[in-house]
Amino acid sequence: MTYLLNTPDDFADEAIRGLVAAHPDLLVEVPGGVARATQTPSGQPALVIGGGSGHYPAFAGWVGPGMGHGAPCGNIFSSPSASQVYSVVRNCENGGGVILGFGNYAGDVLHFGLAAEKLRHEGIDVRIITVSDDIASNSPENHRDRRGVAGDLPVFKIAGAAIEAGADLDEAERLAWKANDATRSFGLAFDGCTLPGAGEPLFHVDKGRMGIGLGIHGEPGISEARIGTAAEVADLLFDKVIAEEPPRNDDAGYTGRVAVILNGLGTVKYEELFVVYARIAERLADHGLTAVRPEVGEFVTSLDMAGVSLTLVFLDEELEKHWLAPVVTSAYSRGVLPTEERPAREGIWDAAKAEIPDSGAESRACAQKIAAVLDMFRQVCADNEAELGRLDAVAGDGDHGQGMAFGSRGAADAARAAVDDGAGARTTLLIAGEAWAQAAGGTSGALWGAALTSAGGVFTDAEGAGEHTVVDAIAAGIDSILRLGGAEPGDKTMVDAAVPFRASLMDAFDGDAGAAITQAAQVARRAADDTADIAARLGRARVLGDKSVGTPDPGALSFSILMAALGDHLSR
Repeated sequence: MTYLLNTPDDFADEAIRGLVAAHPDLLVEVPGGVARATQTPSGQPALVIGGGSGHYPAFAGWVGPGMGHGAPCGNIFSSPSASQVYSVVRNCENGGGVILGFGNYAGDVLHFGLAAEKLRHEGIDVRIITVSDDIASNSPENHRDRRGVAGDLPVFKIAGAAIEAGADLDEAERLAWKANDATRSFGLAFDGCTLPGAGEPLFHVDKGRMGIGLGIHGEPGISEARIGTAAEVADLLFDKVIAEEPPRNDDAGYTGRVAVILNGLGTVKYEELFVVYARIAERLADHGLTAVRPEVGEFVTSLDMAGVSLTLVFLDEELEKHWLAPVVTSAYSRGVLPTEERPAREGIWDAAKAEIPDSGAESRACAQKIAAVLDMFRQVCADNEAELGRLDAVAGDGDHGQGMAFGSRGAADAARAAVDDGAGARTTLLIAGEAWAQAAGGTSGALWGAALTSAGGVFTDAEGAGEHTVVDAIAAGIDSILRLGGAEPGDKTMVDAAVPFRASLMDAFDGDAGAAITQAAQVARRAADDTADIAARLGRARVLGDKSVGTPDPGALSFSILMAALGDHLSR
């Protein structure tokens, strides 16, 4: 359990504040997380790495020369919000673009993706690396669809070293993916972790047994077995990971040299880890492998989880060079970096102090109309909150109606404030999108936030907008939902209504946006109603599968309701 805390709600923020206070030469606290104490050199790519708190030293402990430029820090085991990611990037990016690195989890994919949408619309080149090293979570042929665990360390270490050595954004992205594709991890746990302030662990493992194939967010293993000796545990870990060793080939570059990370997840301590590593070292030698700068310790933890994981990176000469390169962070250092003067930080970017960009009169008039649409959305969502919640409770957690009400209210309030400050159409939608995601939370909040953000990218702050711009903006918003959510028609999600809506809209539009949207909304409503015949395949409802049959998907239904209201509003 966590013994030392003030309040559970403040635990993550106060931990970051203390980390920065302990390392003022390396870190500064910025809205949403931490950044290097020095400015990113002009034109250098920024490596922004992050995820939920509770995994120290990942991720804030890896910010410093030779590794990360900044880290957005979510709550315990929760993705940072899109606004946190955006804020940290604004404090790190300095003309060279940015790589967003995080473990492959749905919440992180959505919120980092939403931040990327906004940043790209502002002209910043953003690349995304989703670490996917956990062999327990998917098949070898679906390696990039696995979740990220302790493989975060070598992937971010190699990418950061490449940037330190002068790599541009393309080269750093290539090396990050190359490192990810060469990295494999497997873990097990002897007991679960306890959230700050909670009285019980998230799961228990029976005495004398261990969960095999654990995650790092308090998830139990995929199976259980008897706890063996340290050597037997080492053999289990090694056999699982080495089963995916690539062929050794001089021409391909891999000749049996591996980076090795034996990682403790919070309660298993160093002497125990060294006992396990003694056997790992024997197995490496027996297998003809050379361990290159092995690491034994706590690198990606899960609060106080009693567990251990093994990571191997199958190195070639290029990856090995960057694995061995110097790095200086608060929690992870090796070697000596050149002593040249690093640029002093020029200040901290804060959204609360950011100025609204200049705008033209026509764009400000368009922003007024956008704010009126969002006011209308707020009322429609409030009117339908109870019914959407009832539908979501059949096979979900019942919060969709509340989420839509919170999100639309946040977006409408933010849009009105932006308009009052003189914002144009583009800026108004970008601010509203961020506010919707922040206020609603969850998957639907992130997707609606992304839709408004991408729609904003079609408008400008200089000019007004015609009917065609409205249609293009809606299409761009739907495209972002498809891009970020990863759902397809038939999965029983918002996409089941959005895709036929988009197709009908593009076919029907002949210059009258209101009429075309109204017609397409009717198609979307029929498609939403038809989802009652589908068993859910994505989201939380997938767990209950067939129970969702007979009830339309609330996300598809809310989409069709809002589009019908939009068509009516524009026609009037």
